Amino acid sequence: MPDVTTLLLLAIVFLAALLQTTSGFGFALMAMPLVALVIGVKAAAPLVALAGITLYAVNLARYRRGFDGRTVLPLAVAAALGVPLGVWALSSLDEDLIKRVLGVILIAYALYGVWKPRSAPLRSDLWAYPVGFLAGLLGGAFNTAGPPVIIYGNLKQWPRDLFRSTLQALFLFSGSLVIAAHAAAGNLTNAVLTTYLLLVPALLLGVWSGAWVDRHISNQHFRVLVQILIFATGLLLLI
Repeated sequence: MPDVTTLLLLAIVFLAALLQTTSGFGFALMAMPLVALVIGVKAAAPLVALAGITLYAVNLARYRRGFDGRTVLPLAVAAALGVPLGVWALSSLDEDLIKRVLGVILIAYALYGVWKPRSAPLRSDLWAYPVGFLAGLLGGAFNTAGPPVIIYGNLKQWPRDLFRSTLQALFLFSGSLVIAAHAAAGNLTNAVLTTYLLLVPALLLGVWSGAWVDRHISNQHFRVLVQILIFATGLLLLI
């Protein structure tokens, strides 16, 4: 019979995978702080990264019809430059301060989206480069690459499948770089790999459950859900 720690990890991964599959984001933001509370940050970071790239690969296959390489490429190129700088900056920046600032930005944007739902879409594609760089920077430093791209996708008013496929592709790319960094640092221990294998069934069950929920959400309700989750993500970062 699984012990309490394993049951907690299974529940966290299931819920985070359901959230990611339904909305296109939120896995690492939900899983990382909760898993860290259970097993500590040092073990949680590589474990969440492994589970994350598995989830992103599965969801990217699900959303492949909405995938547009021209949208992802500039974000990925810029993110590749930001990830190593973020890893380096982690040792010299105040993590709590950065997360609080990011949380305030997300909350402010979510409230703006509620009050100004018909704002004109962002036209220029050049914003993809600073957005991708910032996403890579935050992903390398704090494992939170999503917020800048989420805001950018909302401002561009991407269709639902493009929104989710772009996020999965970018998260998969940046997450692979993070995994490589953990491997080089010797953080992918036998204990981490064994725990990861135990969590895969919960991960896949979360994907299946999220897909079921997704079939019952209209485009309008999806955009409302995204705004709510952006607000909740901001609160989570503040906490």
